[in-house]
Amino acid sequence: MISRQAYLPAEERREVTVETVIDLAAEQNPADITTGAIAKRMGVTQGALFRHFPSKDAILHAVMEWVSERLLSRIDKAIGTAASPLEALEAAFMTHIDFISDHPGVPRMLFGELQRAEQTMAKRMAQTLIQRYGERLGRVVAEGKERGELAATLDDRAAVTLFIGTIQGLVMQSLLAGDVKRIRATAPGVFALYRRAVEAVK
Repeated sequence: MISRQAYLPAEERREVTVETVIDLAAEQNPADITTGAIAKRMGVTQGALFRHFPSKDAILHAVMEWVSERLLSRIDKAIGTAASPLEALEAAFMTHIDFISDHPGVPRMLFGELQRAEQTMAKRMAQTLIQRYGERLGRVVAEGKERGELAATLDDRAAVTLFIGTIQGLVMQSLLAGDVKRIRATAPGVFALYRRAVEAVK
């Protein structure tokens, strides 16, 4: 029986391929995912897969692009609808947590790419994602200091590093526990500690 995915339009096929890789990454070591395994999960041939992606690295690049676009879009929306810088930081934090919980394969792929010795396109995409994310947070932190919500003496770069590092720490612990979704339960309490560290003393 031929899968209906064999007849998907090109753009939809690329989207399904990316989502398939992320699903597989939640189940196994991302480095061990082969194009054969991707094609099998999708119900297509490797030949059909390579009509849209010239190589496995091209697939990984598309995955990182997908992650970057969707995560930053959610973060921008969360920040943009918040009433204050502190609320924006909390909204961004919980939005990031929700994204990871919804796509548990994403952090496994990001960590995997960042650990690679060679400078691949996907690794550069992961580095760019972290940089762009940090820039957004930096603007929120600067505004928070201007409005008196965050401590005037706060080191902006350290505040951003701690924010991202706190999420990465939660992710690492959840991966070690074998249950990424548990971060939804622990995240609010952890953010409360972060907030206490950066907000201005009233």
